[in-house]
Amino acid sequence: MVSFAYSNGMLTISQAEEQAARLVAAACQAGADAADVVFVQGQSQDISVRLGQLEDVGRSEGAEIGLRLFIGHRSASVSSSDFSKEALDALVERAVAMAREAPEDRWAGLAPKELLMQGAAPEIESDDGKEIAPAVLRELALKAEDAARSVDGITNSEGASASAGRTIFALATSEGFTRGSSSSSYGCSACVIAGQGVNMQRDYDFHATRYFEDLDAAELIGTRAAERTIARLNPTRIDSGQMPIIFDPRVGSGFLSYLIQGISGGAITRKTSFLLDSLGKPVFNEGITIKEDPWRKRGIASRAFDGEGLPTKPNNIIEKGRLNGWLLDSAAARQLGMTPTGHARRGVGGPPSTGTANLYLEAGKVTPEELMSDIKLGIYVTEMIGSGVNMITGDYSRGASGFIIRDGQLAEPVAEITVAGNLKDIFMHMVPANDLRFRRGTEVPTLRVDGLMVAGQ
Repeated sequence: MVSFAYSNGMLTISQAEEQAARLVAAACQAGADAADVVFVQGQSQDISVRLGQLEDVGRSEGAEIGLRLFIGHRSASVSSSDFSKEALDALVERAVAMAREAPEDRWAGLAPKELLMQGAAPEIESDDGKEIAPAVLRELALKAEDAARSVDGITNSEGASASAGRTIFALATSEGFTRGSSSSSYGCSACVIAGQGVNMQRDYDFHATRYFEDLDAAELIGTRAAERTIARLNPTRIDSGQMPIIFDPRVGSGFLSYLIQGISGGAITRKTSFLLDSLGKPVFNEGITIKEDPWRKRGIASRAFDGEGLPTKPNNIIEKGRLNGWLLDSAAARQLGMTPTGHARRGVGGPPSTGTANLYLEAGKVTPEELMSDIKLGIYVTEMIGSGVNMITGDYSRGASGFIIRDGQLAEPVAEITVAGNLKDIFMHMVPANDLRFRRGTEVPTLRVDGLMVAGQ
């Protein structure tokens, strides 16, 4: 039934598209009313060092294909990493049999044909086409660790690593959509220790890019890791109370994750969101605009089409504090009587979920120093611990560490505190600094939130 050409080498995008389309055709021939197929192939290599010695060399390569098919309003999803004709024939047969026994879901189905991506895709520069030798990665890891260990006060190392990888993705549907993409990825990290015994502290630095030439210098990564670690030595405690909190960008981006969870179609249809009644209403104060830019060149999360074949586009999710819309895949859109928004995400197994691409909170007008200049007593948070967030009520309570702010200046490190509030109040009182940088898939500048409760000693 299915003929699939796959070897241990990486396929081209067109070859991946062809294989996905073949499996869609086979599913329809076997009795499916509709089907879509996701093909993912990846290869990666990772070099780790510790204390100047090579610790681990890893290389992986693999491919997987996932089939989702529909018989009426019944559906099934199956996947395989075995690409032999016999295995794929059995995969299709199993999926058809499973779908016939599945319960009906009147909302499930493929994206509407008229909404599928047409024409040329935007150029997002997601793959630089380079092949990085293991020796180059080893040298990067050694340089990062050497730079970190050379900083006075560093007493040990948990190691450094460098990695390179490439992913081929293809999506095909029985509505005639067939597209693929490729992306490269590079990373370098270092993690070191300062202090001795019970007074030891640890921190890290990491950078990931799509293009190898955009990766920060390994020495800079190691130095930042060391400086962050030393700054955490001899943490103190603070008395409990209500006070202003400054969130470092490394941790502040978590607030956007809670926002996206709260406005995803699944949470809205299940009525499990603290933002359930917020469509078109102010969710943040007027100084906050939150955007998505899936077409950003070399962006970590850039993509031209979503997991159902709909085109992506730049989008203002929050505009001057107001929520512009939900994030919907096709199933949630049908249930809500709305239009899918191009935010579907797909793996090789199961139905789509929702997610964003290059989400960021716009920068404010003041520097981080100016943002905290009037704080008599507060906390600058650099690390969050635990996941004490209730997505139905918005109640927020997480462990934290960072630095005490005294008279507008960073002072001694602080640890073993808990920061608590409600996400609705946090959003409304959020004030951004002007230090936004685009380094991850979700980004914020330094953020200030007044009125949070801190539980200390």
